[in-house]
Amino acid sequence: MRLLSISILCASFLVVAAAGSSARLSNAELTKQVADTERAFAATMRARDHAAFTRFVSDEAVFFAGSAPLRGKEAVAKAWLPFYDKPEAPFSWEPDQVEVVDSGTLAYSSGPVYDAKGKQSGRFHSIWRLEAPNTWNIVFDSGCEVCARCAADTH
Repeated sequence: MRLLSISILCASFLVVAAAGSSARLSNAELTKQVADTERAFAATMRARDHAAFTRFVSDEAVFFAGSAPLRGKEAVAKAWLPFYDKPEAPFSWEPDQVEVVDSGTLAYSSGPVYDAKGKQSGRFHSIWRLEAPNTWNIVFDSGCEVCARCAADTH
């Protein structure tokens, strides 16, 4: 009887373990999830919604801008607030490259940045971290002005 109970318990653990591993998203699904998150992040600029913008920023975020990086969600939110003050968005962006590490916990996104008139003015590079189930937050962000390398997508 005890052997039967142990067998049932072991079988139950195997079923739970199998269910957990099958619930993990594929790399293609995670890549789409990150790309969609990046697009939603960019949509906050079009919508002029600074509060929504900050919800995508990790508490530990580091944004490279100017001579010193912005460290932490509060510093990033404060520095980006002027971009949301006017009725028209000063720039926009969209991902054209997304890669997710095999563990499914970190991702890289990159793509063009456009000025208010729709002309490409630079390129962004972001690192996202899975901080809760289906919740990606940006931990590193930087950009560059349009240059020959950006235009050729060589970096």
